[in-house]
Amino acid sequence: MTTERFRIVRDPIDAEVVRAAVAGPSCGAVVVFHGTVRNRTDDRVVEHLEYEAYEPMAIKQMQLLADAMLDTHAIAALACTHRIGPVPIGEDAMVVAVASPHRAAALAATGDFITRLKQDVPIWKKEHFEGGAIWLGTPDDPQGERARQAESTP
Repeated sequence: MTTERFRIVRDPIDAEVVRAAVAGPSCGAVVVFHGTVRNRTDDRVVEHLEYEAYEPMAIKQMQLLADAMLDTHAIAALACTHRIGPVPIGEDAMVVAVASPHRAAALAATGDFITRLKQDVPIWKKEHFEGGAIWLGTPDDPQGERARQAESTP
C-alpha cells in the first residue's frame, strides 16, 4: 500500500477521494465509513470536537494497521483520512474506505481497523461541550468511557 492512502488533513474530508483510492475492477465491495461528529455524548451537549495528532507517526501507524488488515482479512486495499483541528457537528472527523472482492471481508476489516486506530494511532480527541472541554481516551480506553463514568459518579 502507498502512503497516499493515509492522510491527516485540517480541512473537510472529501470522501470520494478516499473511496477512489481503494476502488478497482477486482473489488465487488467498497465500504466507506464516515466518522461524523455528533451533537451529544451521554448527557452532554457537544459543541464541536478538536483533534491533535503526531502526524508522521499517525500516518505510519495507519499504514501498519492497514497492512495487518490485508494479512487478517481478504481485502484488496484500505485508505483512511483523519481530520485534525476543530471539527464542527455534522462534519467528518474520519473517513475509512476498504475494498475487497466480497462484502464480508470489507465490513469486517473496516470495523477492525477503526477499533485498532482508536487504540494504536497517536490521534487525540478533545470534546468541547456546554460548560467546558475534556481530552478523551487512552490506549486502554480510547473513547474515554471510564473517564466519563468516573466524572458522573458522586
